[in-house]
Amino acid sequence: MLQVTRKDGEDGEALLRRFNKLVQRDGVLQEARRRRHFISNREKQRQAERRAARRRRRSAIKARPR
Repeated sequence: MLQVTRKDGEDGEALLRRFNKLVQRDGVLQEARRRRHFISNREKQRQAERRAARRRRRSAIKARPR
């Protein structure tokens, strides 16, 4: 669990901002969104293959001489 303690002279908005940064950096929301629905191992593998193919296509386009 993430915890943020208030520093001397820190207002509530700054405290909330620091907390939000911590949540973003830690990936808490991304993990929750990912776990919202069950995804089978085969579907995870398909997604990874699609991402890899997209990366290859994009790098091939960037590598093309102009």
